[in-house]
Amino acid sequence: MTTRNGAQGPAYILAFTCADAVGIVAAVTGTLAENDGFILDSQQYADLETGRFFMRLLFQPAGPRFPADLAGLSALLAPIAARFGMDWQLAPANRRPKLLVAASKQLHCLHDLLYRRQSGQLPADIVGITANHPDAEALARQHGLPFHLLPTAKEDKAGREAALERLMAETQAEFLILARYMQILSPDFVGRMPGRIINIHHSFLPGFIGARPYHRAHARGVKLIGATAHFVTEDLDEGPIIEQAVERVDHRASVADLIAIGADIESQVLTRAVTWVCERRVLLNDGRTVVFR
Repeated sequence: MTTRNGAQGPAYILAFTCADAVGIVAAVTGTLAENDGFILDSQQYADLETGRFFMRLLFQPAGPRFPADLAGLSALLAPIAARFGMDWQLAPANRRPKLLVAASKQLHCLHDLLYRRQSGQLPADIVGITANHPDAEALARQHGLPFHLLPTAKEDKAGREAALERLMAETQAEFLILARYMQILSPDFVGRMPGRIINIHHSFLPGFIGARPYHRAHARGVKLIGATAHFVTEDLDEGPIIEQAVERVDHRASVADLIAIGADIESQVLTRAVTWVCERRVLLNDGRTVVFR
C-alpha cells in the first residue's frame, strides 16, 4: 500500500472498547500523529447507558517515526491501552481470519459464502466445510475445500461437538460459521468459544420456533419476513445481534415464495455479518453489539 508521503507500508486496524473517559481519542490519535501515523478512517461511539466507549481506526505509516512492524506498533499503543483499561485488538488491515463453515442440508448460505470467496468479496479464508449430512460434500470439492462429515447419529451430539472442536484447532479457524447448521450446540461447547461462533436464523423467532416456520408463518398471513445473524451464546438464538434484514410480503406469497425470499435474505445477512466481523467492525457491548459499518 502506498502511504500519504509515497512510502510503502501496510495499513492497520485498531479496534477497542473501554470505560468511557475524557482524553481517549486524543491519546490514541495524538500518539499516532506523533509517530507518523496517518488515519484513513475513524469511527467512535460512547454508550451513555453502559458507560462504555468504542472505537475503530484504520491507519497507515506516513513517515520514518512509524514503527517498523506489528510488534513495534503494539508496544507503542500498549501504554495507552493499559492507561484506559482497553479491551483491544490490533491487526494488519489485510489479515484474513480463517473460517470453518458448518452446514446441514440447506446450502443456500454456504453457496453465497463460497461465491463471495471465489469472487474475492469475502475478507476471510474458508479453511474447511463440515456438515452432519453429506449433501455439502460435492459443493466443497467443487471449490477445492476439504469436507468433513460429522458423526451423523442423532444421539451423538458429543461426538459432533468433539469433531467440531478438533477441526477448529487443526485448521486454526478463528470463527465457526453456522450456515444453516441445524443442530443445537451445548452450553459447554459455546462457552469455550465466546464471540467466535456466528449463526443465522429466520427472524420469525420466537414466534415460530421449531420445524416448518415458513409454513406456519404462511398460515398466519405474515406481512414481513427476514433473517438475523448473531453471535452464539448459551441462550439459544438470543446472542448479540450483528445484522438483520426484512422484506415485505403480502397475501399472494405462497409457502414456496416465502421460503425462497427467506433463503435470499438469510444468505445476504449472514455474509454481511461475517464480512463485518472479519473486518473488525463489530464490538461486543454486553448483550448487544456496536457495528461500525
